[in-house]
Amino acid sequence: MADLDPFDLKILTALQRDATQSMDDLAAAAGLSRNACWRRMRNLEARGVIRKRVALLDPARAGCPLQAFVMVRTNAHDADWMEKFGRAVRLLPEITGAHRMTGELDYVLRVRVADVPAYDAFYKKLIAMVPVSDISASFVMEDIKDTTELPL
Repeated sequence: MADLDPFDLKILTALQRDATQSMDDLAAAAGLSRNACWRRMRNLEARGVIRKRVALLDPARAGCPLQAFVMVRTNAHDADWMEKFGRAVRLLPEITGAHRMTGELDYVLRVRVADVPAYDAFYKKLIAMVPVSDISASFVMEDIKDTTELPL
């Protein structure tokens, strides 16, 4: 947390919990004046600490209640394959997270879909776009903890 002082941390913590709160409420949470808080927030955005402010949707009410973690292995590690894979990841809206891994797996994808048939359709689109040597999915039965808040 280089270059983040206690006031910045209070601002960031409050914003992670509710980015829609008023500047007055945010300033009060940080223990700053409204103007000082606004300047700090703008500085945090300019430095890229705050990348963007978004709305977090309820997956079930938004039509994609089924979450899967998809494990991908490949025998191809060349630049061409990686470009194809990256393009596929960016083009498929069902993929909400993609991570290149160390260890036995090459990639882990976090996928949101409506149901198992929708997952099957996603699977077919993915393997048509990029060849993989092995792909398997684990479906989430229960979210015990699922947060976007970083531990500050």
